[in-house]
Formats: sequence, structure tokens, C-alpha cells
Amino acid sequence: MKKSFEEQIEELEQIVNELEKGELNLDDSVSKFEEGIKISKECNKMLQEAEKRITILLNQDDEVLEEDFDTEG
Repeated sequence: MKKSFEEQIEELEQIVNELEKGELNLDDSVSKFEEGIKISKECNKMLQEAEKRITILLNQDDEVLEEDFDTEG
């Protein structure tokens, strides 16, 4: 089952916390970093898909109304 965006962000935060502690050996650190990059890319993909859906929803009378998509709210 695919994890939700929120679940993936939580997992990414856990990885960052583990890496910041500095208690992992080099191999484990590299593995965690690779896992974090993979999760980050998946989250970015999910955000792009959401933005596309929002653009479609803003489509009125065959004219797309482009508005700034503020993710820093």
C-alpha cells in the first residue's frame, strides 16, 4: 500500500533526526541518506501531481486561470 504524503514526510523527518545524531556508521548513514533522497523525490512527485490537479480544477471555459500556488502557508 502506498504511503500518504504525510506519512512519507514523517519518515523523512525520522531519517533526518537519525543522521543529525551522528550515531550511525558510514554505511548506515549512506543507506539512510539514499532512503531519504528516494522519499524526497516521491514527495516532490506527489506535490507536482497535486499542483496539476489544482490547475485542472481552476480550468474554466477552456481557459486555465493560473494562480500562484503557495506551499509555505
